[in-house]
Amino acid sequence: IPMPSLDAIDRKILAILQADSRVTMQELAERVGLSVSPCHRRVKLLEERGVITRYAAMVDQKSLGLHVSVFISIKLERQKEEDLGRFAKAISGWSEVPECYLMTGNRDYLLRVVAADLASYEKFLKTKLTRLSGIASIESSFALSQVKYSIALPVDAAS
Repeated sequence: IPMPSLDAIDRKILAILQADSRVTMQELAERVGLSVSPCHRRVKLLEERGVITRYAAMVDQKSLGLHVSVFISIKLERQKEEDLGRFAKAISGWSEVPECYLMTGNRDYLLRVVAADLASYEKFLKTKLTRLSGIASIESSFALSQVKYSIALPVDAAS
């Protein structure tokens, strides 16, 4: 069943909730030009359809003492489905890896790893990543500074 497209009000609701998921239903309704009940129904429908997947608090990485961000390119020895699955399962439980992508091109995975310092990153590498079987190469790139970070998606795109 095809998903119904999002109208302008749905998109405005999404933009507001991405900026502040703690906004009250009353304020959200006012800002999108609806009364509370129809606005609440729209939000519930967006949740039920899987457009809104969850609500979360954004935490400043450095306030947790995680001053280092490392982007790691991983090349596996083989790209068979079971090898990809084994790697994905292994890293999915590691809290140091907030993001991991299966990639096209000459690398198989791109990971973002957060650590307190270089020693912590080295420990992660030695005790976790390099202990996984089937990895052909690991290439680390250290972020010097964060230029932009957002979890908000552009909601004004055409449907």
